[in-house]
Amino acid sequence: MKRRRVVITGMGWITPLGDNIESVWQGLLSGASGIGATTRFDASTFPTTFSAEVKNFDLARYLGSDTEIHQTASLNTRFALAAARMAWDNANLSGYPDLDPTRVGVYLGGGEGPIDFDNFTAAAVNGWDRQANNGAGDLDARRWVEVAAARLTAVTEFEQDPNMAAGHIACLFNAQGPSLNTLTACAASTQAIGEATHVIRRGDADVIISGGTHSMLHPFGVTGFNRLTALSTRNDAPTTASRPFDRTRDGFVLGEGAAIVILEDYEHARQRGATCHAEISGFGSTADAFRVTDMHDEGRGGLAAIALALKDAGLKPEDIDYISAHGTSTEENDKIESRAILRALGDSAPQVPVSSIKSMMGHLIAAAGATEVIASVLTIRDGIIPPTTNYEQPDPNCPLDYVPNKPRKANVRTVLSNSFGFGGQNDTLIIRKIED
Repeated sequence: MKRRRVVITGMGWITPLGDNIESVWQGLLSGASGIGATTRFDASTFPTTFSAEVKNFDLARYLGSDTEIHQTASLNTRFALAAARMAWDNANLSGYPDLDPTRVGVYLGGGEGPIDFDNFTAAAVNGWDRQANNGAGDLDARRWVEVAAARLTAVTEFEQDPNMAAGHIACLFNAQGPSLNTLTACAASTQAIGEATHVIRRGDADVIISGGTHSMLHPFGVTGFNRLTALSTRNDAPTTASRPFDRTRDGFVLGEGAAIVILEDYEHARQRGATCHAEISGFGSTADAFRVTDMHDEGRGGLAAIALALKDAGLKPEDIDYISAHGTSTEENDKIESRAILRALGDSAPQVPVSSIKSMMGHLIAAAGATEVIASVLTIRDGIIPPTTNYEQPDPNCPLDYVPNKPRKANVRTVLSNSFGFGGQNDTLIIRKIED
C-alpha cells in the first residue's frame, strides 16, 4: 500500500518577536532580538533577570466572541489557542464545508503550569509550619487546604494538566478525531509533529492540528533552570545573551510561546484546493538512555534520531541543504549536537549550513521545535537561511558552518530540524519542498 504523504497547509505562532508570520520571519532575517528584562514577575533577585517574553498578548484579538469559554485557561493554553486559530485560518479550513470532524485530530507538545502561580505559591508558603520538625519546618496540610480554598479555584488545579491545551483546541475547532499530547521537554512539539505525521500516514486522520506551547516564565520555572546552571546570566547584555555555538556562551535564555501547524494528507489537501507549504518526509525519535539532564557525550541519541529521519525520508546525508539546529547556547548541547551532526552526515557535514533561531527568540521549551519547523518552511519558500546571531568567537568543539550574524541566500529544498529534550529525548524532522 502506498504511504500517505503528509503536508503542512497552515501555520501560526505566538513568539517573543510577535505573532504575524511574515513580520516575525523578517525579524529573524534581520537579526532582531525578542530578549529583554523580565517583567512577568520581579526577577531582580534572581541570578538571571531577563527572558524572552510574549508581549501584549490578548486572546480576544484572535478568538473574538469565542474567547469566553477559554478565559480561565492557563497562559500556555491561551497561547496555543491563538496560534491554532491563525494556523486554521491560514489553511482556509473554515471555508471547506465537507470537512469531516471525526477525521480531524489534535496532537500537541504542550507544557504544564499552574494558571495562577502567585496564589499557588501563597498556598504553599502559608501551608508551611516553620516551627515544626525542630525548626526545620514541615507541611501543615490543614493550613494548606485553608489557604488554597480561599485563593485558588478548581480550575487552577485542573488547568495544570498538560493535555488541557489539546482539549481546548479540540473544542474550538470541533476536532473529534484523536486528541493527544506529549510532554518530552524541549523536544515535545517536534515529537508531536512527527507522531502526528504517523497518525495521518496510517489513515487514522486526514487533518491534525499539531505543534507545541509552553510558558515557564514564573519564579518556579526560572529557579529550576538557575539551579541547573542552564540559564545565561549575562544580565548586563540580555539581547546578546543567547549565542549558540559561540565559544563564550554561558547558557540559554528562557522564552515562551506557541507554534501550530496544520498537517494534512496530501490528497485531501489537493482535493480541497489547499496551499501546501511543505512536506514532512522524515521523522526519527530516540532516547539517550544516559542521564535525565545530560546528553550522551558522543551524541549517540541525536545521531540515531538523524539517521532514522533520513531513512524514513529515503534520503542520503548529501541531500540535506540546511539544518535547523536545536542550538540552545549551552556548553553541552551545542558541542554534542555538532558532534552528532558530524557523525550523521559524515563528509557532507562541513558543507551544510546550520543555524539556531534561539539566538533571537530564546528557548520556547515545548514550543521550540514547532517554531523552528515554521521557520524551516519559510526558509524553503524564500530561499534564505536565518542567521545564528551573536556568533563572535568560534568554538573548536563546534566546527560547522553556523551562518553567523547575517542571513544567507541558498537554494533550500530539504531541511533537517533537530530537537533534544531533558530526559534524553531526541527528535528529528525532515521538511521538504513540495514535489509532485
